[in-house]
Amino acid sequence: MKIGIIGAGMVGSTAAYAIGLLEVAHSVVLVDLDPSMSRAQAEDINHGMPFASTTRVTSGGYEDLDGAEIIILAAGVGQKPGESRLSLLSRNAAVFQNVIDAVLAVVPDPILLIASNPVDIMTSIACQLSGLPPHRVIGSGTILDTARFRSLLSQHLGIAPLSIHAYVLGEHGDSEVLAWSGARAGNMPLDAFAAYAGAPITGDVRTRIDDGVRNAAYSIIAGKGATYYGIGAGLAQLVSAIARDKRIVMSVSTETNGFDGFPKIAYSLPRVLGRSGVELDLMPDVDAEERSALERSAILLRETADAI
Repeated sequence: MKIGIIGAGMVGSTAAYAIGLLEVAHSVVLVDLDPSMSRAQAEDINHGMPFASTTRVTSGGYEDLDGAEIIILAAGVGQKPGESRLSLLSRNAAVFQNVIDAVLAVVPDPILLIASNPVDIMTSIACQLSGLPPHRVIGSGTILDTARFRSLLSQHLGIAPLSIHAYVLGEHGDSEVLAWSGARAGNMPLDAFAAYAGAPITGDVRTRIDDGVRNAAYSIIAGKGATYYGIGAGLAQLVSAIARDKRIVMSVSTETNGFDGFPKIAYSLPRVLGRSGVELDLMPDVDAEERSALERSAILLRETADAI
């Protein structure tokens, strides 16, 4: 499979590197407004491939996307000092209009993976601008938040993250919802396993883990300016799920049309990913408080999108 990545900055280039290391595509093409940047990134990444895989990473223009089946959008503009969030969103929407038009002129029916922030709003915008069905326009959503949630739970419980089934729902941002009530460890409800393992989930533990999930990005950005390894690996897993028709469940963001009475907007739920993109939406087990928080998150996103 051939993959195109628009935007050769840290997120786009790290995704290309992770895709190459996992060998989930035979070819990755980096496209950037700055051709020297995409060329340098592609050359550097390609030099690492002989140690791991046969994936070929190159750079080029939009015309070089011909034959690509998945396009990752990691392009966008940074926030100016004093600029409002809505102004930034409007400028990024204009960038997406140009990018999506150029992509569709070469690849008329791709699966779009959206990595640009704020990812939920940008996913809805990409869906509207492209005219593609929602199941083919997929935001990275809360895949990284979910990974952080499982990682922190695994450290507390002393088991591998792969043995924990817990999701972060809603916005990839401050209104996100950690779905504690439906979380499971192995074949047991989370609280039952925690008690059995001698590591109960107390109020203090919940607060610490919640804070660790919500504020991880702020902490990383304060230390090194940006986050990219985690999301790069997450995007590679999304590509793998689609390319290999894995039909695995991941907490991705797609435009959801009034699901369970919520507003029509992109936000994260557990979804089955396969060869055609999102193949099934799953409403998770949540208690009344979590459901209310999820609805507030969806309404906030809808109100933000309406204001653009």
